[in-house]
Amino acid sequence: MPKAPAEPVSEGRQTPTRPEVSVVVPVFNESGAAADLAREIAAAFAGHSLEILFVDDCSRDDTRARLLALKAEIPALRVLGHSANAGQSRAVRTGVLAARGDIIVTLDGDGQNDPADAPRLVEALKSGPPELALVGGERMRRQDSAAKKVASRIGNGVRKRLLRDTANDTGCGLKAFRREAFLRLPYFDHIHRYLPALMLREGYATAFLPVGHRPRTTGSSKYTNLGRLWASISDLWGVMWLQSRARRPGAVIEL
Repeated sequence: MPKAPAEPVSEGRQTPTRPEVSVVVPVFNESGAAADLAREIAAAFAGHSLEILFVDDCSRDDTRARLLALKAEIPALRVLGHSANAGQSRAVRTGVLAARGDIIVTLDGDGQNDPADAPRLVEALKSGPPELALVGGERMRRQDSAAKKVASRIGNGVRKRLLRDTANDTGCGLKAFRREAFLRLPYFDHIHRYLPALMLREGYATAFLPVGHRPRTTGSSKYTNLGRLWASISDLWGVMWLQSRARRPGAVIEL
């Protein structure tokens, strides 16, 4: 059996012009949204030391081709592609592993997160105490169906009560976090919904800021309420188990 290719751990980190911020955007069949979103991200971070990584999770439409056509227009743009569909969390991890920046920003690829909010999260992360590792967005005036909002409210309430992660909206894709902290976390599918709890487990601090939310204008959601519920049940038990098995060493000193 041929050996599986290694993940792109840190190839770009040896370049002398490392950006400060790496924006990671997972996309799957987002042909109608991806190009405009890339332009919006570049505009939002104008003047910043930046790279933009779109990770195409084996789209069946022309998402990848549209992004590749933008590389000349947006020099900061990098396009990574999966050869098999692996899900949103794996696409985020692929982007973080390949990122050169020490600060990661994630956004959903459907255009519902407003990139104009992202620099504010980055500044909050940079100006916070050393232990602050993640600043998450909390969507205000969500532009989703009533059923989706109700399901999200229930799911967030149950998760927050069981995990005590202080987060009101872990489903918001807009987050800023430290790359090093993320790479210390155990990986599993759907980890993107449990980043606050896992950061706290490692002894980091988290914070949250209100952000905007826009209606989806192209494509369709990749999740259903039933599918999300089924995954959340097993994920919650798994994260609770990880919390129960955490043992922190306190301050580490070299002797």
